[in-house]
Amino acid sequence: MPDTDIGSTEVSNLTDAFANQADVSVSETYKVDASSTEGAGSQKEFTWQMTEFSQNLGYYRKIPELKTAIDAQALWTLGAGYEAEEETTMLLQTIKGNGKDSFNSILKNMQKIKTLGGDSFSEIIRDEKNEGLLVNLKPLDPSSMIIVQNNKGKILRYEQVSKTKTPNKRFKPEKIFHLSRDRLADEIHGVSIIPSVEWIIKARNEAMADWKKVLHRNVSPLVIWHLDTDDETQIASFKAKNTAAKAGGEDMYIPKGTVVPEVVATAQNQTLNPLAWIAQLNDYFFQAVNVPQIIIGNAKEFTDASAKIVYLAYEQNVKAEQLYIEEQVLGQLNLEINLTFPTSLEQDTMSGTPNETDMIEEEPMEQPAQPNDTTAELEGNK
Repeated sequence: MPDTDIGSTEVSNLTDAFANQADVSVSETYKVDASSTEGAGSQKEFTWQMTEFSQNLGYYRKIPELKTAIDAQALWTLGAGYEAEEETTMLLQTIKGNGKDSFNSILKNMQKIKTLGGDSFSEIIRDEKNEGLLVNLKPLDPSSMIIVQNNKGKILRYEQVSKTKTPNKRFKPEKIFHLSRDRLADEIHGVSIIPSVEWIIKARNEAMADWKKVLHRNVSPLVIWHLDTDDETQIASFKAKNTAAKAGGEDMYIPKGTVVPEVVATAQNQTLNPLAWIAQLNDYFFQAVNVPQIIIGNAKEFTDASAKIVYLAYEQNVKAEQLYIEEQVLGQLNLEINLTFPTSLEQDTMSGTPNETDMIEEEPMEQPAQPNDTTAELEGNK
């Protein structure tokens, strides 16, 4: 007989077991990897190149909600254009980029790339014979640009990796218009939005792909066919006929007892509905990218007041982005511009006074008859 002494009970160590797995499934073992800034060290020159831009660009072109959020943020920041002195405006109207650009479209392009990759670059072309007058801005491929910094944390130069075998093209710092997103501490580069939302994107699309498969199986369920034969020729013949019948939506006529179908399906009430999870991930995504869904045309707010608060909160973020770009244009291009905000609700929201369109003119209430009125009416009828 086996030894059934209760004292021999042992306790498992699932914490360490789960911690060693790539997919952590116990909340107590969830950890975030430590990170350090990528800034200048003791070496004479420190370089950095955007190596993951092609992957980020793939997300932008494949994931519709990501593209919508990045485009909306750039549109609200730069879509209303800019204001400047007449001389500055006339100068900026000559900026053509690749020949079909405008100064505003170049800034909008750089804003999208800055959000997507962390940094965006344009070559500054000046007329050195005419007091360094700005002639053009040409957007550059960010993945081809190398930032070179000295050990004191100052940018020495930029290098453009050639797509041929020629040496890298070097630029002085004043020859590159450079925008960075959320640069931290002494880092040499900005921070892309992709790492912070990548898990949400994958989880949402995996759930949608799984649910698509479930719906497809409801229309075309998986069937196990029990065939009363092991002859490969007969099995192949039945498979071909069954496939042709399913493709054409036709019936099949089978001798009784030769084939027994078994439908592989799960009762609908026994499955978890992923739609709430997908919707929650969608809301979480737009919170993470800091673009309210009402901005992109999704009217999910319950009241007009709550929609105004969301709009007002987003307005502050857009104005902060506009201020950053205005400062960089002044500091790097020596030009002063004022970016226009589309429409502000700040005064309306803070005052609490309803707009004329919000006020409904009410019909005057009918006053009850007074005794004197009745007496006067009776006297008048005499």
